[in-house]
Amino acid sequence: MDYEIVATLGPKSSSEQMWEALLCTGATSFRLNTSHLSVEQVGQWLDRMKTFLKERDSHVRVVLDLQGSKWRLGDFEQLTLEPGQEIELVHCPSTGDPGMLPVPHEDFFRAVRRSDGSIVLNDAKIALAVREAGDGSVKARVTRGGVISSRKGITCPSSGYRAESLGEKDVKILELARGFDFIRYAVSYVRDRMEMSRYRKTIGDRTYLIAKLERETAVEDAAGISRFSDELWLCRGDLGAEMGLKAMAGAVYRFSNRLAELPVPVLLAGQVLEHMTVSPVPTRAEVCSLHDALERGYRGVVLSDETAVGEYLIESCSAAAMFKTGSEQQEN
Repeated sequence: MDYEIVATLGPKSSSEQMWEALLCTGATSFRLNTSHLSVEQVGQWLDRMKTFLKERDSHVRVVLDLQGSKWRLGDFEQLTLEPGQEIELVHCPSTGDPGMLPVPHEDFFRAVRRSDGSIVLNDAKIALAVREAGDGSVKARVTRGGVISSRKGITCPSSGYRAESLGEKDVKILELARGFDFIRYAVSYVRDRMEMSRYRKTIGDRTYLIAKLERETAVEDAAGISRFSDELWLCRGDLGAEMGLKAMAGAVYRFSNRLAELPVPVLLAGQVLEHMTVSPVPTRAEVCSLHDALERGYRGVVLSDETAVGEYLIESCSAAAMFKTGSEQQEN
């Protein structure tokens, strides 16, 4: 069996030695989540990767994951939110107040006023209940706590309102990356074919463009979105935050049954081997899920935290490659 493994790079995989090791254990391309990097930092990564790939005469590609219309928190010191705690979300890029979370997206505050009052953060690991909602401020109570840090995702599951467009930072990254011939782009939080057609027009017909399916509307319109995409990623993390776990599971099942109808490759993303961020071996459930996805027709998988911030990067990539023809993955 042959398939793609996209390894996300991050703090734990920032060295050339680690890039080489990931390629040797099965990675076929790399991903940079630009939401966690400044434009300058993206440029620094690309300069280093250009040299790395040129020295190896490599056909490996680097996917720049653009934020698109996805909402993320701004910058602040990591903190722990406790159930029952009162917190304020404010429209600003950063804050030093531990009682406030910065949200640098004006349309988020409009969406809250059109929602049922629920907010989730960091792939729904944390949940808030809205008490008051204004133009640039939302006061809320923590209903499910946890550790939260800068630039984690935030959404209103019950609100469909969102300004669908590339932000100023995305546009700058596009301009910066045009001189690199090994780049592909993935766009987050695509709503439907209309939004994807605008991204295709902006980015150009000759550029390899990936649509990330993270909203119910996108999963339903996957065939239409594929008309303007070279590849699709089904991203279960944000999809679960948007739809809730039960509804997400049903949507993924129905989508997986329609893979053969789609004219472009589809990769599976979102906690593929999440357990391996803290364990050198995957769970049996993860192995079965991976095998099932590949047999159903997914063209490959995207590793996120597993290779960006996890403790067992090489083991994660090796486990993801266990079903590849000729794999030397050992049985456990």
